[in-house]
Amino acid sequence: MLLQRISLNNLKSSFITYVSQIVKNDYRNNFFRFQTQPRIKFLSTTQSLASQIGRKPITYPPEVTITHDQTPITKTQVQADLFSTTLTISGPLGTHSMPIKPYVKIIFHDKTNGKNLSVVVKDKNIKQQKQMWGTTRALITNYVIGVSEGYKVLLRFSGVGYRANMEDNKLVLRVGYAHPIIMDIPDGIECITPSPTKIILSGTDKQKVFQFAANIRKHRPPEPYNQKGIFVGDETIKKKLSKKK
Repeated sequence: MLLQRISLNNLKSSFITYVSQIVKNDYRNNFFRFQTQPRIKFLSTTQSLASQIGRKPITYPPEVTITHDQTPITKTQVQADLFSTTLTISGPLGTHSMPIKPYVKIIFHDKTNGKNLSVVVKDKNIKQQKQMWGTTRALITNYVIGVSEGYKVLLRFSGVGYRANMEDNKLVLRVGYAHPIIMDIPDGIECITPSPTKIILSGTDKQKVFQFAANIRKHRPPEPYNQKGIFVGDETIKKKLSKKK
């Protein structure tokens, strides 16, 4: 009886080992078979979506005039602008011109309540054209706002002794260094200091105005421990607690 029980246990153990080995080998074979088989790439036959920004029409006020000179640019210092055409945006506050790539087309529409135009490209499925589609539309919108309303940026100084003032049409910053920082005002930007701790920049070119604000800020960026520095607009910074020893 004891011998039969031992034999039965040995048989069960052998059977379990045999089944486990089969399962293990089958898994291994299937795994390597999957690894060696070529993977199928599923391609979409639908067309790529158009630029979400570029396809939106631009409506501009009656006091703004936009003209498109179709003459190709043949002489320019910027190689990328060769054979482009010129778009001119004029308004009460100024005038701006920008190059239009050969594959970009400007379509003007007459509306009763205001003027309207659309930006289109020859082939929206080409990556470069799709990118320039949205970029061109955004630049035109920025210039329309610039020549009609203008852009204005406020910079605030926080810190003991931090201040700014205008001297001989130059911006002078005193932000804790041994010597003052003197900055030239770029063309097309108006800079005023209504108080020693405030600077107001204004202009018709959005990129120029915000770039000059960034150049001022980098001389004393806000730091999180004492929250001192030069803040742009409504900028805030989360306060950090200093590490105690």
